[in-house]
This record gives sequence, structure tokens and C-alpha cells, in this order.
Amino acid sequence: MALSILHRITGIALAAGTLLLVYWLWAAAGGQASYFRANALIGGWFGRLLLFGWTFALFYHLFNGIRHLVWDTGKGFELPTARFSGYFVVAAAVVATFIAWIAGYMMR
Repeated sequence: MALSILHRITGIALAAGTLLLVYWLWAAAGGQASYFRANALIGGWFGRLLLFGWTFALFYHLFNGIRHLVWDTGKGFELPTARFSGYFVVAAAVVATFIAWIAGYMMR
């Protein structure tokens, strides 16, 4: 149940994060001053926290969506399997989030 609720919350977070991306692109098209303000917002600690959460939401939603696709085939409903796949989805999302952020910092 908690993972189902988290799936819906991450869907909303992805929509909100997409609005942040649109704001950044709009600021880039608006000129140097607006782009500087957008980068200051997104590059600050709060903006990075939002981006980190958005990254986790992206990976969680992806992995849980794959889990649901497997369920659509009629497999994985046994309680031990469902419990394991739930833990796996959360762990995979955490690991993928950290890998993405570490790779992003290494590319700087």
C-alpha cells in the first residue's frame, strides 16, 4: 500500500519537476539576466534538494512502473515475491539516484 501511494506521489513530483525544467528553459530563452536568476535558484541548496528529489522520483517511478508491467503478466503476486520486489524497487531507485548524481559531479 505504501509503495502504491509513493508511486502516485512520485508521479506528482515528476510533474512539478517538469514545471521547474520549463521555468529553466523559459529563463534561458528570456535572456542572460533571467537565466542567471533561474540558475541561482536551481543551483542553490534548495534547488539541488528539489533536483535530488526529482531524480529519486524519476527512478522510483521507472522501477515501480516496470514492477507493475511484470504484474500485468500475472506474475509476482505471491506475498514473498511482492515484498521482495517492493524492497528491490526502493533500493534500486536509491542506488540509481546516487549513481546519477555521482556521475553528474564527475562530469563537471
